[in-house]
Amino acid sequence: MYVQQLEPVADSLGLSALVAALPLVIVLVLLGGVRLKAHLAGLTGLLAAVLVAWLAYGMPLGQTASSAVQGAVFGLFPILWIVVNALWVYRMTVRTRHFDILRRSFGRLSDDPRIQALVVAFCFGALLEALAGFGAPVAICSVMLVALGFDPVKAAVVSLVANTAPVAFGAMGTPVVTLAQVTGLPLDDVASVVGRQTPLLALVVPLLLVGLVDGRRGLRETWVPALVCGVAFAVAQFAASNYVSAQLADIAASLAGAGALVAVPHARVPATESVRASVLTGVRSEELDEADPRREVLRAYAPYALIVVIFSIAQIPAVKDWLAKATQTYDWPLLDVAGPDGKPVGGNVFTWPVVSTGGTLVLIAGMCTAVVLGVHARVAVKEWLATVHELRFAILTVTSVLALAYVMNLSGQAATIGHFVAAAGAGLAFLSPVLGWFGVAVSGSDTSANALFGALQVTAARESGLSPELLAAANSSGGVLGKMISPQNLTIACAAVGLAGREGDLLRKVLPWSLGLLLVMCLIVVGQSSPVLDWMLP
Repeated sequence: MYVQQLEPVADSLGLSALVAALPLVIVLVLLGGVRLKAHLAGLTGLLAAVLVAWLAYGMPLGQTASSAVQGAVFGLFPILWIVVNALWVYRMTVRTRHFDILRRSFGRLSDDPRIQALVVAFCFGALLEALAGFGAPVAICSVMLVALGFDPVKAAVVSLVANTAPVAFGAMGTPVVTLAQVTGLPLDDVASVVGRQTPLLALVVPLLLVGLVDGRRGLRETWVPALVCGVAFAVAQFAASNYVSAQLADIAASLAGAGALVAVPHARVPATESVRASVLTGVRSEELDEADPRREVLRAYAPYALIVVIFSIAQIPAVKDWLAKATQTYDWPLLDVAGPDGKPVGGNVFTWPVVSTGGTLVLIAGMCTAVVLGVHARVAVKEWLATVHELRFAILTVTSVLALAYVMNLSGQAATIGHFVAAAGAGLAFLSPVLGWFGVAVSGSDTSANALFGALQVTAARESGLSPELLAAANSSGGVLGKMISPQNLTIACAAVGLAGREGDLLRKVLPWSLGLLLVMCLIVVGQSSPVLDWMLP
């Protein structure tokens, strides 16, 4: 048995924390300073974590390697299993040109560019984040806005800022699922607290978007539909994450937001020519004027409807219990770790939800999509393999980061840093979202930031007397605000709208909003850690 130590370096917590932080520092420097590719930075950080665990903490090399393998396996299943299958569904809609039909359908909902920004970037972007995440919403929404006549820079900025509120529950809840896994906290508890933080962002972001599109005039003329959209999104995200399922939170929110927006009379008022002339400085795609048969429009919406229906059925208690019977639990080989108190840690056991996991449900939805869209089985398999190939570097990045996180958690490195950080005391509540924001800003992924800092946040919370669920959730909620300034997302946005090399311009435009909203989130978490807002917590 390997027993974790908190002060393995010279019996000093400070020195031990300094050594334990080396893998994280290496990853962040390689990503943010050297600009090394993410998968190479992740692998380098993993090597550093293994060496620190083995040489400084005295963790047997076999157990160190075993913990890394367990992290990589968790990265593959369930995390990447969800992402691959979700993007596979999207690729099939592109191949059959039903995605073009969907884009034209959005263009007909309103001719007001301010409303179009809400429909495309906020509502549909949230649905894409719910299904896939990992940069897909920014790329796809930017292209759609340019096709609607938006200036490329404005389209990219709007898409980046819109990609905030849904991120914590993106890719079928992958960030919060990862957070629960690495912290050992119940998923429902973590999702419940996150669902009482990020919906507050949803109230603000639509108003911010119409302001970005058309300044004060946009706020003055379209604040009603923007507010209604934000309120509907926030209420649905809160309700789904707290009372239904974390995996369905963004799907419910995006559909509720879109439904509320379309229902508001203000949203259907035609835009004046002066508004269109001043906002739409780009060239509108002629494809938007093509007429589409009603049957084909319904088929274009079908993949998303199928996912909603299948996930909803899976939440029925009887079905949920039946699916859970396929879950397998294993004693992880070559791993026998105890915490500083001598009690075995949860990482010694690995749980494999074969059928009930989100990725398998999306796979089933994808098979149904292939039938509805008329995609031949051979072509569907070819598209799935092409999706894996397209994501090969993302796969390597996620597995290496999760492997690094598991080594740090199981060796005791994260616990050492957490005990050291706990010295911040009450100030920890304010700093907690900042840590998540920094992690996402560098890595481009709320999932990665939760894997890196989740256990650290929980350890620090317990040492300082704060709620572990609150600080774990704050890591994810603060992290969503770092998404818009991450080099990965900025590059994706620039590439999508033909602005290669203009990442600096976009950064200067979105950074003030990222920092402003981060300050709001920090104040929310401080309030929730005190009698002022603690009534908001479950």
